[in-house]
Amino acid sequence: QVQLIESGGGLVQAGGSLRLSCAASGRTFIVYTMGWFRQAPGKEREFVARISYNGVSTYYTDSVKGRFTLSRDNAKRTVYLQMNSLPPADPGVYYCARGRHPSARVFNGYEGWGQGTQVTVSS
Repeated sequence: QVQLIESGGGLVQAGGSLRLSCAASGRTFIVYTMGWFRQAPGKEREFVARISYNGVSTYYTDSVKGRFTLSRDNAKRTVYLQMNSLPPADPGVYYCARGRHPSARVFNGYEGWGQGTQVTVSS
């Protein structure tokens, strides 16, 4: 059973950067596609990005392309989400989860959710 713990959130000024981490327990971490979602207050949890089990393939939702970069270190069982040029519209709680299949892009395509890490962007 893979358990996930997100970290790295905080308060950042608009235009700034943050790097989120998602640390996993369990040796089977390396076989999973991993995804990041975010949830703003009063809104549904939305897909942000995913990375293949070996880190070769990534996919981003249109609103973050060119600003966010996803990577993983399987030796450390950690996935990283580098977020640059953060606008005030990107705050919320960011969650990581493991994909049920390699091309998952919706909530039901993921499982084993972490507790989330809060990102706040000040204007």
